[in-house]
Parts: sequence; structure tokens; C-alpha cells
Amino acid sequence: MGRRAKPIRRYRRLRLLLIAVAAVFLAVHTISAALRRANALGRRCSSELIDRNLSPRLRIAMVSFSSEGKASSRRSFKGVEEVVAGNKQAYATHMGYDLINADDLVDQTRPPAWSKILAVQSRLSSYDWIFWNDADTVVTNPAISLESVIWSVIGHTDFDESPDFILTEDINGVNLGVFFIRRSKWSENFLNIWWNQTTFISFGSTKSGDNAAFKHLIDNLPPDELRQHIRISPMQCLFNSYPWFPSWKSALRLFTSPSTTWKGVYSYGDFMVHLAGLDEKKAWAEKIVREVESN
Repeated sequence: MGRRAKPIRRYRRLRLLLIAVAAVFLAVHTISAALRRANALGRRCSSELIDRNLSPRLRIAMVSFSSEGKASSRRSFKGVEEVVAGNKQAYATHMGYDLINADDLVDQTRPPAWSKILAVQSRLSSYDWIFWNDADTVVTNPAISLESVIWSVIGHTDFDESPDFILTEDINGVNLGVFFIRRSKWSENFLNIWWNQTTFISFGSTKSGDNAAFKHLIDNLPPDELRQHIRISPMQCLFNSYPWFPSWKSALRLFTSPSTTWKGVYSYGDFMVHLAGLDEKKAWAEKIVREVESN
């Protein structure tokens, strides 16, 4: 009797384990599907932008570059620029924006992320707004204009009364992978100060220090200046959505900070997806570009 009971107990444990695995798989699938339908479930990050009046038109340049890094690195940008180039060019041509590749402005004495400052500085005087977008970004809703994104964040269309720097924040604070900067004396001065925060430069890690330097600067701005010149979008997904995929880190962030995840997760209809912090960027970019082209 005792010998027969052991196989029965093992079978029951195996069955319970399989049920638990199936339950987890179903939950993850349900969560993932729901997040990809966030806008259809009531989150407002796309539909109100499409019908917005597009006049007056602004002179806008989309500026980016690709620092491919070590080909052996799982977080390498290797091949990403080639994958997303057609996507961004088609969007820029359709909307009448200039698309500028600033590869020639990368300063080899610093981690590449710092050179976004130089790239933006080089073009700022020629446009009303510069839209900086990291190489690992894909336009996922080309019906949404950059003007409508700007106006949705600031609430009006008066260029002279607009803030100078528009960006988003995620669970770690402000993110400098995607942002708008307005042509102004304040912007020129701020970019110079930001570039000169050399004590924050960091080599040999995933954090280069440019983001920390920016945070330091805005944390120390007088409240009135901060309010006048810096604007953080109330919803990250307006122009800087992140893909959600099953992982322990993603699950932890979802349950510890559901509001932040909801505001920033990539959903059908969002303007742009940013592969921030993801490994295998080229594979991710190819997948998302295929989705966009198939719709």
C-alpha cells in the first residue's frame, strides 16, 4: 500500500505543478493582451491626437543617430538604424518634417548618449522644435503629428508661450531617449550647461551619466524657472511608450507601480515605441516594424 501511495503523491504534485504553470501562463497572456489594448480600455494616448487641427504648421526636425556599440553586447544597437530608417523617413516625408542623421557629431571621448546634446545644438537655430528620438524607436501611428503631441502636452498652440523642453518620465524618473526642445535662448544656454556637467560622465555601464546630469540640473532649477521652461508629459505613452513583455522585472514593476506601467506601456494606437533598456534591439525593432507595415 505504501509503495503505491508514493507514485500517486508524485502524480498529484506533478498535476498541481502543471496547473500552476498553466495558470501563470494564462495570467501573463491575459495581462499582456490587456496592456496592448490599453487605449481601447479607456487610456487616452492616441485617438484625441489624430483629429487635432494641424495649423499653424511648425518647422520641426527629427534628429537621431545610431551608436551601434559592441556587436557582442545583447543591448547593442547593431543593425537597428537600418531597420527603422524607412519607418521614420516615410513618416517624416508624409508629415513634412526633416529627418536628420547626426552620426557625424558623435564625440568619441564620451559615452555616445552625451552626443545627443551636440546633435540637438547643431540644428536648433534652424527649426522651431527639434524632436530628439533615440535610434531604438519606431513610429507606430503615423497619423499622429508631432505638433499635436506638443499641443496635447502643453495645452495650447502659442509658440512664444510654450515651455522649452518637453519630455516624459518612467519608473526611474525623466527619460532622455525621446524629447522635444524649442528654439530659444534659454534652450541654447541649458544645452551648454548640460554638456558641461562632466562630473556625471560614466563609462563601462548601461548608464552614461547624461540622464543623471539632466536630473541634477532640473532638480536645482528655481521653481518658477522649472515651471516655465520644463514640461513633463502627464502620460508617457503620448510619445515614448515602452513594450511590455513577460519577465520578473516587468511583473514586479507592474504590481509595485501599476499607474506608471499603465501610463507608459505600449498599446495599439500609440505614436511611438521606444525599446529602452531592452536586449536584442534589432529583433524587437524588426518585429514592431512588421506589425506597423501589416496594419
